[in-house]
Amino acid sequence: MSITALDGKRFAEMIIYGANHLAANAKMVDALNVFPVPDGDTGTNMNLSMTSGAKEVKNNIQEHIGKVGAALSKGLLMGARGNSGVILSQLFRGFSKDIENKAVISVNDFAHALEAGVETAYKAVMKPVEGTILTVAKDAAKKGIQTAEKTDDIIVLMEEVLKEAKASLKRTPELLPVLKEVGVVDSGGQGLVCVYEGFLAELKGEKLSDTVSVLPSMDELVSAEHHKSVQSHINTEDIVFGYCTEFMVKFEADKTAKHPFQEEVFRNDLSKMGDSLLVIADDELVKVHVHSEQPGEVLSYGQRYGSLINMKIENMRQQHSNIVGETKNNSVSKQPEQPEGPKEKQEYGIVTVSMGAGIAELFKSIGAHEVIEGGQTMNPSTEDIVKAVEKVNAKKVFILPNNKNIIMAAEQAVQVSEDEIYVIPSKTVPQGLSALLAFNPSADAKTNEEAMEAALNHVKTGQITYAVRDTQIDGLDIEKDDFMGIAEGKIVVKNKDKEAAVKDLLSHMLDEDSEILTIIYGEDITETELNQLTEYVEENFSDVEIEIHNGQQPLYSYIFSIE
Repeated sequence: MSITALDGKRFAEMIIYGANHLAANAKMVDALNVFPVPDGDTGTNMNLSMTSGAKEVKNNIQEHIGKVGAALSKGLLMGARGNSGVILSQLFRGFSKDIENKAVISVNDFAHALEAGVETAYKAVMKPVEGTILTVAKDAAKKGIQTAEKTDDIIVLMEEVLKEAKASLKRTPELLPVLKEVGVVDSGGQGLVCVYEGFLAELKGEKLSDTVSVLPSMDELVSAEHHKSVQSHINTEDIVFGYCTEFMVKFEADKTAKHPFQEEVFRNDLSKMGDSLLVIADDELVKVHVHSEQPGEVLSYGQRYGSLINMKIENMRQQHSNIVGETKNNSVSKQPEQPEGPKEKQEYGIVTVSMGAGIAELFKSIGAHEVIEGGQTMNPSTEDIVKAVEKVNAKKVFILPNNKNIIMAAEQAVQVSEDEIYVIPSKTVPQGLSALLAFNPSADAKTNEEAMEAALNHVKTGQITYAVRDTQIDGLDIEKDDFMGIAEGKIVVKNKDKEAAVKDLLSHMLDEDSEILTIIYGEDITETELNQLTEYVEENFSDVEIEIHNGQQPLYSYIFSIE
């Protein structure tokens, strides 16, 4: 069997199969992250990004391959999460742009589209690093161009592209020393190989044993819950469970070993916390929709089984009041009312990203207008950021990503939004807080941008978390479950004992120039642990002023800001 021309319907099937295969291997890709931290999420980000593209394709299946490509590009662009997801979106953005006017494509067209995708992705990255997904895509595309000169069979082309992608992936440790030190290949490159494996399997009519179907979106599954016309039959004060809570749990082996997941038990436990419950599970994750009065309790329960992703909490009492108010106004009006004009935009808006209710409140208390729930384990998509910018309703909007893996998605939001947006490249929560404190509403946008970027260098960031696997990195032999102290993005201490790791990290970071230590403690920290820490700092660093905030963040026991 050979295929000499590829139309939109067949290409759509390739995309869907590639997305499904990536979804089945997302956990494996996550495990390849260099740092052994619990928020290594390359596979998760690529999976969510590719799934967004595949769902857009599902809704636009047609013969014209250029139009299918446009749908893929749109879905990937808005759903892109994390650096790996953004790069993946750019690869297929360039690919789709190259074929946009073609109804079907040949081997030569396919090869050149792959090359165009690589060119687009490299341009999107400020400082391209070899030994990453970019290299794997580049080497595979180059092989595709060479192969297209010898064959007119797209299956043969894809076989050679995949073969070279795998070979390039194996070479990534030779190009990126940190990969060689840790003993892994590049996680983003592995994710791309999974997509290409799906492409080839579909073309050849083969079934990959580990491929699963992408789960339907939560919106599709619960739309009936939110669109029943019952609002006018109840009073706002009669709503017992006021928060619509949606999230996904990505299972983690160490957690499910302690708390084996049983769907019936999981569903019964959650049913005691609210109503309108919907639970959908497979081997790798579970999706939840529930109306609860204590959403934090629900999220904490879900976290027993793994990492939380795609969280969304909405205040239904407020929504109901707005809906009922609109209904009453409409019912008493004899003449149709003129639609209310657009609200006047405020001069400035601040959008920031945080993980943990306490950190979100801290940002709001010093001037943030919109806080996107995200960060560790859950990078917001480009679409999430665009929606937050629109919600702020300001002439000029500053975005604080507070995570190096969110900066590219924020910069991509600048491209697709019509608003005037400034991305301040904060890589940590302390940097974001420092930048926000430097904001001056009476200054012009350029002055604020310069001041906020300068403020990023005024703080040092430290973090305490735990290792999810054994590894060797930065000269340290780290074992699974060791506590690690991370200073400015580098693991500098490790210890079996959390308190010892904390003391070692602070001893490493605090010096005679340190004036203020801000302690943001996580959801796992007890009052006793916090008291012991403050006593230690007061006894050993008496000149340092201490500020304490309950960040309620998962995964990171402490986040330290040192000025």
